[in-house]
Amino acid sequence: MTDPYDHDALWLKTKLFLNLAMDSDGERTFEERALWASLALELLAKFALARVSPLLIATPQEDGTNLLIAAGLMNGSSRFRSIPAHTLFGRCHKAFKPFNEKEAMLFAESRNDFLHGAGLGFGAVPEDAWWARYWAQVVILLDHSERDLDGLVGFDRVDIVEKYLALNAKNLERRLEGLLERARRLLERHQVSNPPDWVEREFSRFSSLSAGLSHRSESTCPACGADGVLEGEEASNYEIRTERVSDEDYDSWVELTVDADYFSCENCRLVLDGYELLSLSGLPVAFGAVGDYSDYAEGEYGND
Repeated sequence: MTDPYDHDALWLKTKLFLNLAMDSDGERTFEERALWASLALELLAKFALARVSPLLIATPQEDGTNLLIAAGLMNGSSRFRSIPAHTLFGRCHKAFKPFNEKEAMLFAESRNDFLHGAGLGFGAVPEDAWWARYWAQVVILLDHSERDLDGLVGFDRVDIVEKYLALNAKNLERRLEGLLERARRLLERHQVSNPPDWVEREFSRFSSLSAGLSHRSESTCPACGADGVLEGEEASNYEIRTERVSDEDYDSWVELTVDADYFSCENCRLVLDGYELLSLSGLPVAFGAVGDYSDYAEGEYGND
């Protein structure tokens, strides 16, 4: 029997589901094909993590049984339980930049609506736009897994995927252009002697544009040139520093490299949310920060 965490088996099942999703015989509706595709994305994410270690997709349990099964130290694959979608996509977001956890969860939520609700689930986004956003996440996982589109969908379907990828890139460019232009026009109208009421409402609507993430750094706004703020939650790297301040005392701190996830500018009210928009705008996608030494220092193991 094939182990449920076997990455080769997960890869083959991903290919099977995508074959159903890309079936062009006209018998399946968009909603049916999107259902198979959303299931395939979850399998592909599990494959990408399990390829590194099956432990990354095992649900932790207090007695450790699930982790022991994934590690091959215990039999009982029929009892193996893998992590839920939100945990799965969250781990991929941290491990496989620029995989977008929020985007992936939209596919999972639409799938749940389709399966468990009265609605169709996949109707909120036009079909072409849905596939464009979908394939953008798929190729990120492939790149991190040393796989290619040909191996996933077959040579005769690569052109179809590449057209959607080109469409997604154009959509991102248009969205960025729109956000930058809106911020510039808003600032221009705010600076006149008698600004329109709707402009003043925009500037007073939120006291702060911050996303409230753990780490912050100043960066030049791509719309107006003022000082804006980059924010990020996760550190992709860290280094503990120690400096001797006296004969018997040392000062310790942690230098972090933080992945940027969000940018805001109070001057023109520009907000860019997500790695793709930050990268496309020319903003840094990572920045330095100082962390709390106690969060990174190795603690002592207890004997109890």
